[in-house]
Amino acid sequence: MYLEIITPEKKLFSGETELVKLPGTNGSFEVLMNHAAAISSLAKGKIKVKEPNGNTIYFEITGGVVEIQNNNIIVLVDSSELD
Repeated sequence: MYLEIITPEKKLFSGETELVKLPGTNGSFEVLMNHAAAISSLAKGKIKVKEPNGNTIYFEITGGVVEIQNNNIIVLVDSSELD
């Protein structure tokens, strides 16, 4: 899957991932390969990104929105800090 995490100031992440865990406003959820198309609002919390090489990266966000379609994930966040 290809993931982009973007703030109004800059692109925080772009690249291939195996798993993305997101803090949805109705609870956290995970996105794996071939996930159904979806759009969701995001609450304050952490985004977990597992890369194909085994590395795991966390981004602390204050809120935003995610679009999932055809193994492409675009996350637009208000602001973030890299853990």
